[in-house]
Amino acid sequence: MRPLWIVLILLLAAAVFALTRPREADVAIAQKRALTQSVVATGRAATPARIELGSQVTAIVTAVTVRESDRVARGQALVKLKSADAQAAVEQARAALAEAQARARQLDSVAEPVAVQALRQAEANLRVARAELERAQQLVAQGFFSPSKLDDARRNHDNALAAAASARAQRESNRSGGTERVAAQARVSQAQAALEAAHARLALLSLAAPADSVVLTREVEPGDVAQAGKVLLTLAETGETRIYATVDEKNLRHLKNGATAQAVADAFPGQSFRAELYYIAPGVDALRGTVEVRLRVPEPPAFLRPDMTVSVEMIVGQREDALVLPADAVRDADGAEPWVLLADEGNARHQPVKLGLRGVGLIEVTGGLSEGAQAILPTAPVVEGDRVRARPPREKSTAGIKSIPQGMTGR
Repeated sequence: MRPLWIVLILLLAAAVFALTRPREADVAIAQKRALTQSVVATGRAATPARIELGSQVTAIVTAVTVRESDRVARGQALVKLKSADAQAAVEQARAALAEAQARARQLDSVAEPVAVQALRQAEANLRVARAELERAQQLVAQGFFSPSKLDDARRNHDNALAAAASARAQRESNRSGGTERVAAQARVSQAQAALEAAHARLALLSLAAPADSVVLTREVEPGDVAQAGKVLLTLAETGETRIYATVDEKNLRHLKNGATAQAVADAFPGQSFRAELYYIAPGVDALRGTVEVRLRVPEPPAFLRPDMTVSVEMIVGQREDALVLPADAVRDADGAEPWVLLADEGNARHQPVKLGLRGVGLIEVTGGLSEGAQAILPTAPVVEGDRVRARPPREKSTAGIKSIPQGMTGR
């Protein structure tokens, strides 16, 4: 009987020892170090503008002076076209202008002198008719003429008066500012406009570079028929190199214009270059949940070409002496009330914390902890109130991380 009690006592003692024995728990030690927070995104290199050059008329291509990758200057002729109709329209408009100008000159050399002479003759005829009318009135009154003679004289006077008025109006119309002059000048102006329009249509047969640029694509050869509206050449305007990228909308609050960035072209992974954030789109793509950002490249490398895929890491925060913990040591890090489970004098204790920058696998703690605090990692089967024996972590290095997905990163 006694051995049974001894066994029970030993079992009870073992159970009490097991329940009260501190549990081993892996911990992370809060320590100060430099920390950088960044946002990583993927985009494409771009030039200030992409220009699609095409013909506005249907014509035959007679010459193409450039090929892909050629650099061209503003105003340089790139494609030449031929159209017999356009040239004929210029000749026709030129002839119409010459005719209108000749008619205008005719007013000075012929119409004006004729109108002056006609007015003088009409006024002379009017004076004669007026004198005849006065004489007829006197003779009828004296009984020498019949009343019919007076009617004839009055009719002749009225006709002469009307002729003089007509000649005077014709003379006025030929003067500077008169209707004939205005009409003649209008015909000249109309003919000049028609000639300019014909020249403009003829100019459409020569396609020139609208800006200094690089030829990206060539879709035309001599002898082709260029259709109106069809793209013949695609140009990339030279100037400030840019990167267009998209970031997740959850990172929007971290972005500010002026943020520096490191960029790497996928085709040249070992050669990074500097960029600077200058534009954040005011709207969000509702379907993708992303925001467009644009960066300028002050010193683009020689290998960077339009439409190259580029990865950018935008620095959004840096601190040289941040108090940090591994990200997995912080519970509910994305919630409203983050906390850590502390190993405090052999006991597990719930401790609320405030967070700051976030790096690669690291989080800055700005409140609630002091340097050297031991945060229990979630791998340990420990809950608040348990007795614990802290087991310090082995040293881990975050250096050398090269490939990271789009989102928040740091170092």
